[in-house]
Amino acid sequence: MLEIDGSYGEGGGQMVRTAVALSAVTGKEIKVTNIRKNRPNPGLKQQHLKALETAARICEARISGLFPGSTELSFAPVEIKGGKYDIDIGTAGSITLLLQCIMPALPFAKGEVELTVRGGTDVAWSPTMDYLQHVTLKALERLGYSGSVTLKEHGYYPKGGGKILAFFKPCRLKRFHFLKEEEEIKGVSHASNLPTHVPLRQAEAAAARLMEAGYSSRIETQSFEAFSTGSGITLWTGYTGGSALGERGLPAEEVGKHAADEIIPELRSGASVDTHLADQLIPYMALAGSSSYTVRELSLHAATNIWVTEQFLDVKFSIEEKEGLFEVSVS
Repeated sequence: MLEIDGSYGEGGGQMVRTAVALSAVTGKEIKVTNIRKNRPNPGLKQQHLKALETAARICEARISGLFPGSTELSFAPVEIKGGKYDIDIGTAGSITLLLQCIMPALPFAKGEVELTVRGGTDVAWSPTMDYLQHVTLKALERLGYSGSVTLKEHGYYPKGGGKILAFFKPCRLKRFHFLKEEEEIKGVSHASNLPTHVPLRQAEAAAARLMEAGYSSRIETQSFEAFSTGSGITLWTGYTGGSALGERGLPAEEVGKHAADEIIPELRSGASVDTHLADQLIPYMALAGSSSYTVRELSLHAATNIWVTEQFLDVKFSIEEKEGLFEVSVS
Protein backbone atom coordinates (compact mmCIF):
# COMPACT_ATOMS: atom_id res chain seq x y z
CA MET A 1 0.00 0.00 0.00
CA LEU A 2 1.29 3.44 -0.95
CA GLU A 3 0.78 6.02 1.82
CA ILE A 4 0.28 9.66 0.81
CA ASP A 5 0.50 12.52 3.29
CA GLY A 6 -2.47 14.70 2.35
CA SER A 7 -1.01 17.74 4.13
CA TYR A 8 2.04 17.90 1.83
CA GLY A 9 2.52 21.11 -0.18
CA GLU A 10 -0.77 22.72 -1.12
CA GLY A 11 -2.53 20.08 0.96
CA GLY A 12 -5.99 20.45 -0.58
CA GLY A 13 -8.53 18.29 -2.33
CA GLN A 14 -6.55 18.26 -5.58
CA MET A 15 -3.92 16.00 -4.02
CA VAL A 16 -6.60 13.42 -3.18
CA ARG A 17 -8.11 13.64 -6.67
CA THR A 18 -4.76 13.09 -8.39
CA ALA A 19 -3.78 10.27 -6.03
CA VAL A 20 -7.05 8.41 -6.62
CA ALA A 21 -6.85 8.83 -10.42
CA LEU A 22 -3.27 7.51 -10.54
CA SER A 23 -4.14 4.72 -8.13
CA ALA A 24 -6.78 3.61 -10.63
CA VAL A 25 -4.29 3.76 -13.52
CA THR A 26 -1.46 1.91 -11.77
CA GLY A 27 -3.59 -0.48 -9.70
CA LYS A 28 -1.71 0.58 -6.57
CA GLU A 29 -3.70 0.54 -3.34
CA ILE A 30 -3.35 3.82 -1.46
CA LYS A 31 -3.90 5.29 1.97
CA VAL A 32 -4.22 9.08 2.15
CA THR A 33 -3.80 10.65 5.60
CA ASN A 34 -4.12 14.21 6.92
CA ILE A 35 -6.64 15.13 4.22
CA ARG A 36 -7.05 18.93 4.01
CA LYS A 37 -5.43 19.06 7.46
CA ASN A 38 -4.55 22.76 7.32
CA ARG A 39 -7.91 23.96 5.98
CA PRO A 40 -10.39 25.85 8.25
CA ASN A 41 -12.73 22.83 7.91
CA PRO A 42 -10.40 19.82 7.56
CA GLY A 43 -11.34 16.57 5.91
CA LEU A 44 -13.54 15.59 2.99
CA LYS A 45 -16.51 17.72 1.88
CA GLN A 46 -19.60 16.68 -0.07
CA GLN A 47 -18.08 17.35 -3.50
CA HIS A 48 -14.95 15.32 -2.59
CA LEU A 49 -17.13 12.42 -1.45
CA LYS A 50 -19.07 12.35 -4.73
CA ALA A 51 -15.84 12.46 -6.78
CA LEU A 52 -14.31 9.59 -4.79
CA GLU A 53 -17.54 7.61 -4.89
CA THR A 54 -17.63 8.02 -8.69
CA ALA A 55 -14.00 6.96 -9.08
CA ALA A 56 -14.67 3.90 -6.92
CA ARG A 57 -17.68 2.92 -9.06
CA ILE A 58 -15.77 3.26 -12.32
CA CYS A 59 -12.81 1.14 -11.19
CA GLU A 60 -14.66 -1.21 -8.81
CA ALA A 61 -12.51 -0.03 -5.91
CA ARG A 62 -12.76 -0.94 -2.26
CA ILE A 63 -12.84 2.37 -0.42
CA SER A 64 -13.02 3.31 3.24
CA GLY A 65 -13.11 6.65 5.05
CA LEU A 66 -15.83 7.99 2.78
CA PHE A 67 -17.75 10.33 5.09
CA PRO A 68 -17.94 14.11 5.68
CA GLY A 69 -14.94 15.42 7.60
CA SER A 70 -12.90 12.24 7.08
CA THR A 71 -9.16 12.97 7.19
CA GLU A 72 -8.06 9.49 6.11
CA LEU A 73 -9.12 7.15 3.32
CA SER A 74 -7.97 3.99 1.63
CA PHE A 75 -8.61 3.17 -2.02
CA ALA A 76 -7.95 -0.20 -3.67
CA PRO A 77 -8.85 -0.27 -7.40
CA VAL A 78 -9.63 -3.40 -9.42
CA GLU A 79 -10.29 -2.49 -13.06
CA ILE A 80 -11.30 0.70 -14.88
CA LYS A 81 -14.60 -0.15 -16.54
CA GLY A 82 -16.56 1.45 -19.32
CA GLY A 83 -20.25 2.18 -19.03
CA LYS A 84 -22.84 4.86 -18.34
CA TYR A 85 -22.92 6.69 -15.02
CA ASP A 86 -25.45 9.17 -13.63
CA ILE A 87 -24.03 11.36 -10.86
CA ASP A 88 -25.77 14.01 -8.77
CA ILE A 89 -23.43 15.94 -6.49
CA GLY A 90 -26.50 17.11 -4.63
CA THR A 91 -25.16 20.64 -4.03
CA ALA A 92 -23.44 23.35 -6.06
CA GLY A 93 -20.25 21.29 -5.69
CA SER A 94 -17.98 21.69 -8.70
CA ILE A 95 -18.56 19.33 -11.61
CA THR A 96 -15.15 20.20 -13.08
CA LEU A 97 -13.37 19.15 -9.88
CA LEU A 98 -15.30 15.87 -9.86
CA LEU A 99 -14.14 15.25 -13.43
CA GLN A 100 -10.55 16.03 -12.41
CA CYS A 101 -10.71 13.02 -10.09
CA ILE A 102 -11.52 10.53 -12.84
CA MET A 103 -10.41 11.97 -16.19
CA PRO A 104 -6.72 10.92 -15.97
CA ALA A 105 -7.83 7.30 -15.53
CA LEU A 106 -10.31 7.13 -18.43
CA PRO A 107 -7.82 6.61 -21.30
CA PHE A 108 -7.12 3.25 -19.64
CA ALA A 109 -10.75 2.15 -19.27
CA LYS A 110 -11.89 -1.15 -20.79
CA GLY A 111 -14.58 0.64 -22.76
CA GLU A 112 -16.21 4.00 -23.45
CA VAL A 113 -17.40 5.99 -20.43
CA GLU A 114 -20.50 8.19 -20.61
CA LEU A 115 -21.33 10.49 -17.70
CA THR A 116 -24.33 12.62 -16.80
CA VAL A 117 -23.36 14.90 -13.91
CA ARG A 118 -25.47 17.42 -11.97
CA GLY A 119 -24.02 20.09 -9.69
CA GLY A 120 -22.19 23.39 -10.05
CA THR A 121 -20.76 24.41 -13.42
CA ASP A 122 -19.66 27.92 -12.41
CA VAL A 123 -18.58 28.04 -8.77
CA ALA A 124 -15.71 29.62 -6.83
CA TRP A 125 -12.31 27.95 -6.45
CA SER A 126 -12.71 25.70 -9.48
CA PRO A 127 -12.40 25.92 -13.28
CA THR A 128 -15.57 26.97 -15.06
CA MET A 129 -17.17 24.49 -17.44
CA ASP A 130 -16.34 26.82 -20.35
CA TYR A 131 -12.67 26.76 -19.26
CA LEU A 132 -12.70 22.95 -19.16
CA GLN A 133 -14.23 22.77 -22.63
CA HIS A 134 -12.14 25.40 -24.40
CA VAL A 135 -8.78 25.32 -22.59
CA THR A 136 -8.28 22.06 -20.67
CA LEU A 137 -9.74 19.67 -23.25
CA LYS A 138 -8.02 21.49 -26.11
CA ALA A 139 -4.68 20.98 -24.38
CA LEU A 140 -5.44 17.34 -23.54
CA GLU A 141 -6.30 16.64 -27.20
CA ARG A 142 -2.69 17.53 -28.04
CA LEU A 143 -1.64 14.73 -25.69
CA GLY A 144 -3.88 12.28 -27.53
CA TYR A 145 -6.74 12.44 -25.03
CA SER A 146 -10.22 11.52 -26.31
CA GLY A 147 -13.02 13.23 -24.40
CA SER A 148 -15.82 15.73 -24.88
CA VAL A 149 -18.10 17.59 -22.49
CA THR A 150 -21.45 19.15 -23.40
CA LEU A 151 -22.92 21.80 -21.12
CA LYS A 152 -26.68 21.30 -20.81
CA GLU A 153 -27.48 23.77 -18.02
CA HIS A 154 -25.46 26.19 -15.91
CA GLY A 155 -25.44 25.73 -12.14
CA TYR A 156 -24.34 28.49 -9.77
CA TYR A 157 -23.74 28.70 -6.02
CA PRO A 158 -25.63 28.02 -3.78
CA LYS A 159 -28.41 26.06 -5.55
CA GLY A 160 -26.39 24.25 -8.21
CA GLY A 161 -28.63 22.34 -10.58
CA GLY A 162 -26.21 22.50 -13.49
CA LYS A 163 -25.96 19.55 -15.86
CA ILE A 164 -23.34 18.21 -18.25
CA LEU A 165 -22.97 15.19 -20.50
CA ALA A 166 -19.45 13.83 -20.94
CA PHE A 167 -18.11 11.11 -23.20
CA PHE A 168 -14.66 9.52 -23.03
CA LYS A 169 -12.98 6.87 -25.16
CA PRO A 170 -10.01 4.68 -24.28
CA CYS A 171 -6.95 6.13 -26.01
CA ARG A 172 -3.18 6.09 -26.14
CA LEU A 173 -1.64 9.27 -24.75
CA LYS A 174 1.28 10.75 -26.68
CA ARG A 175 4.04 13.18 -25.84
CA PHE A 176 3.64 16.84 -26.77
CA HIS A 177 5.66 20.03 -26.25
CA PHE A 178 3.33 22.98 -25.74
CA LEU A 179 4.17 26.23 -27.53
CA LYS A 180 2.33 29.54 -27.22
CA GLU A 181 -0.58 29.76 -29.65
CA GLU A 182 -1.69 33.19 -30.84
CA GLU A 183 -5.41 33.43 -31.64
CA GLU A 184 -8.18 35.96 -31.25
CA ILE A 185 -9.49 35.94 -27.68
CA LYS A 186 -12.92 34.34 -27.50
CA GLY A 187 -15.34 34.25 -24.62
CA VAL A 188 -18.79 33.56 -23.24
CA SER A 189 -20.60 35.89 -20.83
CA HIS A 190 -23.73 34.38 -19.32
CA ALA A 191 -26.43 35.07 -16.75
CA SER A 192 -29.38 33.11 -15.43
CA ASN A 193 -32.62 34.63 -14.08
CA LEU A 194 -31.12 38.14 -14.32
CA PRO A 195 -31.78 41.12 -16.62
CA THR A 196 -30.45 40.64 -20.16
CA HIS A 197 -28.13 43.62 -19.80
CA VAL A 198 -26.02 41.80 -17.15
CA PRO A 199 -24.09 39.44 -19.49
CA LEU A 200 -23.84 42.26 -22.04
CA ARG A 201 -22.23 44.62 -19.52
CA GLN A 202 -19.85 41.88 -18.37
CA ALA A 203 -18.79 41.26 -21.98
CA GLU A 204 -18.41 44.93 -22.88
CA ALA A 205 -16.27 45.64 -19.81
CA ALA A 206 -14.03 42.65 -20.51
CA ALA A 207 -13.64 43.61 -24.18
CA ALA A 208 -12.80 47.22 -23.26
CA ARG A 209 -10.17 46.11 -20.74
CA LEU A 210 -8.63 43.73 -23.27
CA MET A 211 -8.61 46.44 -25.93
CA GLU A 212 -6.77 48.79 -23.54
CA ALA A 213 -4.13 46.10 -23.19
CA GLY A 214 -3.87 45.70 -26.97
CA TYR A 215 -5.95 42.55 -27.48
CA SER A 216 -9.01 42.12 -29.68
CA SER A 217 -11.79 39.77 -28.58
CA ARG A 218 -15.07 38.21 -29.61
CA ILE A 219 -17.32 37.49 -26.64
CA GLU A 220 -20.69 35.78 -26.98
CA THR A 221 -23.48 36.71 -24.55
CA GLN A 222 -26.11 34.34 -23.19
CA SER A 223 -29.17 35.15 -21.08
CA PHE A 224 -31.45 32.35 -19.92
CA GLU A 225 -33.66 30.99 -17.17
CA ALA A 226 -32.29 28.06 -15.15
CA PHE A 227 -32.71 26.37 -11.77
CA SER A 228 -30.17 28.67 -10.09
CA THR A 229 -29.45 32.36 -10.37
CA GLY A 230 -26.01 33.70 -11.22
CA SER A 231 -23.64 35.01 -13.85
CA GLY A 232 -20.12 34.53 -15.11
CA ILE A 233 -17.69 35.09 -17.94
CA THR A 234 -14.86 32.96 -19.33
CA LEU A 235 -12.23 34.12 -21.82
CA TRP A 236 -9.77 31.93 -23.69
CA THR A 237 -7.14 31.76 -26.41
CA GLY A 238 -4.73 28.91 -27.10
CA TYR A 239 -3.91 27.20 -23.81
CA THR A 240 -4.74 30.27 -21.75
CA GLY A 241 -7.93 31.37 -20.03
CA GLY A 242 -9.44 33.73 -17.50
CA SER A 243 -12.80 33.79 -15.76
CA ALA A 244 -14.87 35.57 -13.14
CA LEU A 245 -18.21 34.95 -11.46
CA GLY A 246 -20.93 37.38 -10.51
CA GLU A 247 -21.63 38.10 -6.85
CA ARG A 248 -24.48 39.86 -5.12
CA GLY A 249 -23.60 43.57 -4.98
CA LEU A 250 -20.74 43.29 -7.48
CA PRO A 251 -21.38 45.37 -10.63
CA ALA A 252 -21.40 43.42 -13.89
CA GLU A 253 -18.63 45.68 -15.19
CA GLU A 254 -16.32 44.55 -12.38
CA VAL A 255 -16.98 40.89 -13.21
CA GLY A 256 -15.93 41.49 -16.81
CA LYS A 257 -12.83 43.42 -15.77
CA HIS A 258 -11.80 40.66 -13.34
CA ALA A 259 -11.90 38.05 -16.10
CA ALA A 260 -9.81 40.26 -18.40
CA ASP A 261 -7.35 41.02 -15.61
CA GLU A 262 -6.87 37.28 -15.07
CA ILE A 263 -5.95 36.50 -18.67
CA ILE A 264 -3.90 39.61 -19.55
CA PRO A 265 -0.81 38.79 -17.40
CA GLU A 266 -0.81 35.27 -18.86
CA LEU A 267 -0.84 36.64 -22.41
CA ARG A 268 1.84 39.22 -21.73
CA SER A 269 4.16 36.64 -20.17
CA GLY A 270 4.59 34.74 -23.42
CA ALA A 271 4.13 31.41 -21.59
CA SER A 272 2.64 28.49 -23.52
CA VAL A 273 0.08 27.61 -20.82
CA ASP A 274 -1.59 29.55 -18.01
CA THR A 275 -0.91 28.94 -14.31
CA HIS A 276 -4.16 26.99 -13.80
CA LEU A 277 -3.71 24.66 -16.75
CA ALA A 278 -0.10 24.08 -15.67
CA ASP A 279 -1.12 22.07 -12.60
CA GLN A 280 -3.95 20.23 -14.40
CA LEU A 281 -1.61 18.89 -17.11
CA ILE A 282 0.89 17.24 -14.74
CA PRO A 283 -0.60 13.71 -14.46
CA TYR A 284 -1.43 13.54 -18.17
CA MET A 285 2.10 14.61 -19.20
CA ALA A 286 3.55 11.95 -16.91
CA LEU A 287 1.30 9.28 -18.41
CA ALA A 288 2.09 10.44 -21.97
CA GLY A 289 5.86 10.54 -21.52
CA SER A 290 8.38 13.19 -22.55
CA SER A 291 6.38 16.46 -22.71
CA SER A 292 6.88 20.08 -21.68
CA TYR A 293 5.41 23.57 -21.35
CA THR A 294 6.36 27.04 -20.15
CA VAL A 295 4.42 28.93 -17.48
CA ARG A 296 4.89 32.37 -15.94
CA GLU A 297 4.88 31.06 -12.38
CA LEU A 298 4.84 27.60 -10.86
CA SER A 299 1.98 27.48 -8.37
CA LEU A 300 2.00 25.44 -5.18
CA HIS A 301 -0.82 23.42 -6.79
CA ALA A 302 1.48 22.46 -9.66
CA ALA A 303 4.43 21.66 -7.40
CA THR A 304 2.19 19.47 -5.23
CA ASN A 305 0.74 17.68 -8.26
CA ILE A 306 4.29 16.96 -9.47
CA TRP A 307 5.17 15.44 -6.09
CA VAL A 308 2.06 13.24 -6.00
CA THR A 309 2.52 12.08 -9.59
CA GLU A 310 6.14 11.09 -8.96
CA GLN A 311 4.97 8.87 -6.08
CA PHE A 312 3.04 6.69 -8.53
CA LEU A 313 4.90 6.75 -11.83
CA ASP A 314 8.50 6.12 -12.79
CA VAL A 315 8.98 9.64 -14.14
CA LYS A 316 10.95 12.71 -13.17
CA PHE A 317 9.87 16.30 -13.67
CA SER A 318 12.42 19.05 -14.14
CA ILE A 319 11.83 22.76 -13.68
CA GLU A 320 14.15 25.28 -15.30
CA GLU A 321 13.89 29.06 -15.26
CA LYS A 322 14.35 30.56 -18.72
CA GLU A 323 13.91 34.21 -19.71
CA GLY A 324 11.51 34.92 -16.86
CA LEU A 325 9.42 31.80 -17.45
CA PHE A 326 9.48 28.33 -15.92
CA GLU A 327 9.93 25.43 -18.27
CA VAL A 328 8.37 22.26 -16.87
CA SER A 329 9.28 18.97 -18.55
CA VAL A 330 8.91 15.29 -17.76
CA SER A 331 11.03 12.35 -18.78
